[in-house]
Amino acid sequence: MPLSRPTLLGLVAILLWGLLALFTTATAGIPPFQVTAITFAIGGGVGLAIVAQQGKLALLRQPPLALALGIGGLFGYHALYFAALKLAPPAEASLVAYLWPLLIVIFSGLLPGEHLSPRHVLGALIGFAGVGVLAAGRGVAGLEASHLPGYVLAAGCAVVWAAYSVLSRRMASVPTEAVAGSCLITALLAALCHLAFETTVMPDATGWLALIGLGLGPVGLAFFVWDIGMKRGDIRLLGVASYAAPVISTLALVLTGAAAATWTLGLACLLIVAGAVTASVPSRR
Repeated sequence: MPLSRPTLLGLVAILLWGLLALFTTATAGIPPFQVTAITFAIGGGVGLAIVAQQGKLALLRQPPLALALGIGGLFGYHALYFAALKLAPPAEASLVAYLWPLLIVIFSGLLPGEHLSPRHVLGALIGFAGVGVLAAGRGVAGLEASHLPGYVLAAGCAVVWAAYSVLSRRMASVPTEAVAGSCLITALLAALCHLAFETTVMPDATGWLALIGLGLGPVGLAFFVWDIGMKRGDIRLLGVASYAAPVISTLALVLTGAAAATWTLGLACLLIVAGAVTASVPSRR
């Protein structure tokens, strides 16, 4: 059965997130909240301009609950993630944070009219195993108790993004254009955190190009098409397919010479593809 247009758009978001590391490496030295503020301002600003050009500014008005969900998902995820990286090794914290695709698959079973089958859970577990193999290839060590606060925050980060994604389905009546407003508010909150906790660093030409690329793609268009995918696409398949993002990220770094190709990368690719296939095979009645 061919994939629906909303599901395909959701896959575009995963592809864009796979380019996140490639762009982020070019912003080295710029504080994370400063990067977040600039890129969300670009993404939200472009979205706002498009909405205004179409004469649909009224669509930015959101019910309080929808506004809280948008801000909590976009800003909450990034704030928890950055805090986790401060309190735990980045590789290990990122692995814990990448529980969110599995949680999306599990949480989707709680939605009205949705049915969670064993093949979806199995596919998600196989996908997570692929991410684990990829992380092991990067030198992930054992999870130490001293880093427990960071791991808890990373787990909270996974819960927040999974909850935001799945609950978006319950608010399918809220137009995707409203994401522009959530992005701009997230940019404002990130700017306040930057001023409170970080020292401003002026990007060079390469840094600005990377920030613009992030704002247009992984931190811009990606959130709009992900919203469409979560609201109208195959939410469980998108959850499992999300494990492809770190693999795409590593492949992009390999192709640009920023990382070396390893056997763990190949095995991770096989596991993630196997997980997606497992989750997408129609069940027999």
